[in-house]
Amino acid sequence: MRGSVPATGFVRRNALPTLAETLADTPITVIQGARQVGKSTLAAELVEQRGGVLVSLDDAVALDAARSDPDGFLDLANGALLGIDEIQRAPELVRALKAAVDSDRRPGRFLITGSADLLDVPGVSDSLAGRAETVPLFGFSQGEIAGVVDDFVGNVIYGGDEWIGSRTSELEREEYLTILCAGGYPEALRRHERARERWFENYLTRLLRRDAAEVSRLQHIDRLGVLIRLIAANNAGELVQAHLARDAGVPETSLAPYLKLLESLFLIHRLPSWNASLTKRVIARPKLALLDSGLCAHLIGQTPESLSAPSGLKYVGGLLEGFVGAELRKQRTWSSSRFGLHHFRDRDGGEVDLIIEAANGDLIAVEVKAAKSVHKGDFRGLERVRDRSGPTFKAGIVLHVGRRAHSFGDRLWSMPLDAIWGARGG
Repeated sequence: MRGSVPATGFVRRNALPTLAETLADTPITVIQGARQVGKSTLAAELVEQRGGVLVSLDDAVALDAARSDPDGFLDLANGALLGIDEIQRAPELVRALKAAVDSDRRPGRFLITGSADLLDVPGVSDSLAGRAETVPLFGFSQGEIAGVVDDFVGNVIYGGDEWIGSRTSELEREEYLTILCAGGYPEALRRHERARERWFENYLTRLLRRDAAEVSRLQHIDRLGVLIRLIAANNAGELVQAHLARDAGVPETSLAPYLKLLESLFLIHRLPSWNASLTKRVIARPKLALLDSGLCAHLIGQTPESLSAPSGLKYVGGLLEGFVGAELRKQRTWSSSRFGLHHFRDRDGGEVDLIIEAANGDLIAVEVKAAKSVHKGDFRGLERVRDRSGPTFKAGIVLHVGRRAHSFGDRLWSMPLDAIWGARGG
């Protein structure tokens, strides 16, 4: 069934090989991501495989011990791998970790998880520099749910026109809407629609009331709820700070730390604008989107049925675009090609939803459409980037909810949207 986990309940995480590599060559491995994306489960699996000890700082006794005697706490595993879950609750441990690693730099000593970006916690970034490697973890990718290693960028770059042109899909538009509203949080995916709505509400309440206060000194934490709902209503839209601050009731000069906090809690992500010196007329505003499409749909009160109704159509484009960006962000952890994500818009009307720039300079430009059919005019922005980029431009792709891929000229293609979670090399 679309929008749920497999019947077995087991989903293999595609980040596992990357984590095994970091544990083999780095003293501290950090699994970082939002609450309830599976960090604890993954950490428990890795620690058990290596005969180590895992301690959660959500446990009040463990938290008190960590704060009272950080150095002694780090000796709990007696030289084996020590896993520390939710380390942002005890920043005191980070300095103790620094001292422990400076005296013994063996790889695989510590595996820590954090539900807030540790680099934003005061005093942490300097302590971890050169001693830790961070592996981001998000909710389940669609490939993980399907049981494959999804690698869209690698497939496009290494598979080329042959791979692109062979893509077909069996999904109907309604199934895409179900996937959007389900999102990727493991616990949400295990629930039916009404129970899922309650889960989303409880999740957000805890995150914004407790976790936000633990990692931030912002005065008006209550404004976060208003702010994230405004971002959801304009998902994958450009950030116009004056408008967003006004609607959220936050002074424009104070908006930045609120947005940073939502990013630190892994609720939203920022898509920077892309220029590469193509033109001086580029509009430099970033886009903002929620990292989970299910949470986004919940915040704007949408279901698969309401998104199919006339009143919900205005939300589908932003949900789809944000969903594609989030899926690609997940895949960066295990993709065969390192890449960055951007968007493009200039003052002459050229616009592209996603610019994927590989580490070697290769470019893939992507437009996301909620329609089953694609027209030549949908490629206008892609053509502009292609013509100004030269041979580094590998493909311009319009993703749609139809069934087949079609060529639209030199390096331009339409493709079914579910091609983004196609198996690596498949």
